[in-house]
Amino acid sequence: MADEPNFLPADREHPKLDSLDLALLGLLQNDARLTNRQLAAQTGVAPSTSLERVRGLVARGVISGYHADVDLPSVGRAVQALIAVRIRPPSRDRIEAFRDWVLTLPEVLGLFVTSGTEDFLIHVGVPDTNGLYVFVIDRLTERREVADVRTSVVYEHLRSRPVRPLQQR
Repeated sequence: MADEPNFLPADREHPKLDSLDLALLGLLQNDARLTNRQLAAQTGVAPSTSLERVRGLVARGVISGYHADVDLPSVGRAVQALIAVRIRPPSRDRIEAFRDWVLTLPEVLGLFVTSGTEDFLIHVGVPDTNGLYVFVIDRLTERREVADVRTSVVYEHLRSRPVRPLQQR
């Protein structure tokens, strides 16, 4: 494991991660319920080493939390969409107020504040296409600052796992 390249410089923004750190991160991203003994066995280190390394990853902010992956249709959110929103006139106060308001809406799964033509990309999960229509028309377009809305229905949502740091060139 020690022969693998260093992926990122050691500083507060990008902590240095070695091959054991990366192996632990990969295992935990695929199943955060693994016990410390299982992590140690799968990485070939002592349980005390595994525990110390995971605690260090948490302390350094590399691991920011543990989450349950929820099947959206099982909780009444069979339809997902990405909604691009443009705010006018643009200003920091208007952008931040809209951002904070959107995050209070129960349909919202995620939010990106973006550059370019749109100011926001909102990921929503709703029961059906009528629920999506109600969200867009009755919630978003009722806001005075919303100048434009473009909605794309998500056919399939896949995630790349595990997330690894990009190698420095």
